[in-house]
Amino acid sequence: MTAINLLSPFQFHDLQIKNRIAMAPMTRARAGKQRMPNQLMATYYAQRAAAGIIITEATTVSEQGNGWNESPGIYTDEMAEAWKMAVDAVHAQGSRIILQLWHCGRASHSDFHDGKPAVAPSAVKINGDCIHTPKGKQPYETPRALETDEIAGVVEDYRQAVVRAKSAGFDGVEIHGANGYLIDTFLQSKTNHRTDQYGGSIENRFRFLKEVFEAVATVWPKQRIGVRLSPNGAFNDMGSPDYRDQFTYVADQLNALQLGYLHVMDGLAFGFHELGEPLTLKDFRKVYHGPLMGNCGYDIAGAEAAIASGDADLIAFGRPFISNPDLVDRIRNGWPLAEPADMSSWYTPAGATGYTDFPTHAGSTN
Repeated sequence: MTAINLLSPFQFHDLQIKNRIAMAPMTRARAGKQRMPNQLMATYYAQRAAAGIIITEATTVSEQGNGWNESPGIYTDEMAEAWKMAVDAVHAQGSRIILQLWHCGRASHSDFHDGKPAVAPSAVKINGDCIHTPKGKQPYETPRALETDEIAGVVEDYRQAVVRAKSAGFDGVEIHGANGYLIDTFLQSKTNHRTDQYGGSIENRFRFLKEVFEAVATVWPKQRIGVRLSPNGAFNDMGSPDYRDQFTYVADQLNALQLGYLHVMDGLAFGFHELGEPLTLKDFRKVYHGPLMGNCGYDIAGAEAAIASGDADLIAFGRPFISNPDLVDRIRNGWPLAEPADMSSWYTPAGATGYTDFPTHAGSTN
């Protein structure tokens, strides 16, 4: 099919982008034990920079935020300097690159923190099999609830990360509020059992995300800041009975705060908690009026329909970009997609294998 709307340019606030296709953030674990961005990562992003927007893999804002082997960070000046390789490589292809800001929260383990427990809004353990740590597979642990007076320091970690992201030349940042990581666990009643000003009500559970956004907005104009949400997701043992009220409220409040864009994992390909009807892009359009990005399991026809109907302004593709570095060319020309990449290579520190070694289509210009 001809993806006329998906391939059309878009005025993204003060940035002109060449199409409505975003590369979704995907953890690929190629940053090494020092969590340092590198030339291989720069090559990976440059290969896929026909997308209008590249959103980087989740990038931790502090050592406390770590919880995934060999994922990158942005909490030192050296890390910021190293990220410039990827930024420059994507800009050279005429695309935009946004850094996703991450704190793993309870989806971490004491092996990442010199034996100290991971932190979360409340001491609620993930109900799951195991987590991969620097010492191998381990059972999930019960996190430590953050003290009220510690939270301002976590907010400051986000702000400092954005100072560094700006110095590295990124076009903006995305606050990761999805998939059961720290911000999502503050938002949801399943994981937030606090009795202070950060818990107990829909409004209070939004407070932490609001404070992070306001801190980040002291560094960068609001239109350069996005937030990612997963209202329907079950990943990392999430899903709350009041999810419809909670996430509708969050989107309405972010609209009032003049957020740059809202990135919603509305698709169910990542798992669905089945606690009611899924929240859709149409639901979010009723309360959020800025640029809206859909994500999770979209095929080309579904993405084109979402843009054409006005339900979304952009669509983010994740897994198709792994084995199709020339995904945009394939969409433009109606070429078939390559076979999906073997999952065994997604997160392995295997260098170029399963990362930058996927061939482009014979007719591709990439």
